[in-house]
Amino acid sequence: MVIRVTFKKGKQMNENIVKKNAQLAETVIKGLTSRNMTGYYAATKEEALKKALELIPEGSSISMGGSMSVHEIGLSDALKNGNYDFIDRDAYEDKRAAMLAAYDADFFLSSCNALTSDGVLVNIDGNANRVSAIAQGPKKVLFIVSLNKVCPDLDAAMKRARCVAAPTNVQRFSIMTPCSITGTCMNCKSPDTICCQFLVTRFSRHKDRIHVILVGEDLGF
Repeated sequence: MVIRVTFKKGKQMNENIVKKNAQLAETVIKGLTSRNMTGYYAATKEEALKKALELIPEGSSISMGGSMSVHEIGLSDALKNGNYDFIDRDAYEDKRAAMLAAYDADFFLSSCNALTSDGVLVNIDGNANRVSAIAQGPKKVLFIVSLNKVCPDLDAAMKRARCVAAPTNVQRFSIMTPCSITGTCMNCKSPDTICCQFLVTRFSRHKDRIHVILVGEDLGF
């Protein structure tokens, strides 16, 4: 009897989460549309991968910034093994050449550190190759963003980017900044800081350039 009740409650909770995610995605997509960007919702990683491959024609040249989300849905592997010109920075001896090649690519893949419920994207970068390519260069930019990164407003999005995403990133790479020890932003000027450039994308002047796939499963950090 207890097991049945627990199962029903768990099922109801799952249904509520699915419904809540769909409603949140709809709100964010409306915000993106109002900002001349295009949004899609994928409830699962598998759906996100399918949608991404639908948006990227075979033969396209593709580059990407550092993005765990792109890797986690299997997109980078699918592109490397498919009929695409994938510019793999890890395969280049000259990393600068790979970064420069990104600016002339058909697609640039990325995630974001945070986004607002009304469609503003926030990214922090150390070398600026990612944020500069998002802002200018590649013909299209495709974001893979999980709904756990959605924040109510720009202040909350900036706080998430600085106090959640950045510390997690430096810990992942064992970069010795103050936030790698404290776990939160210390507004440092460390030589190794990755918080050098902040990009807030609130509108796309070029319609159909920026596409955002929102994912119902947690990705990245």
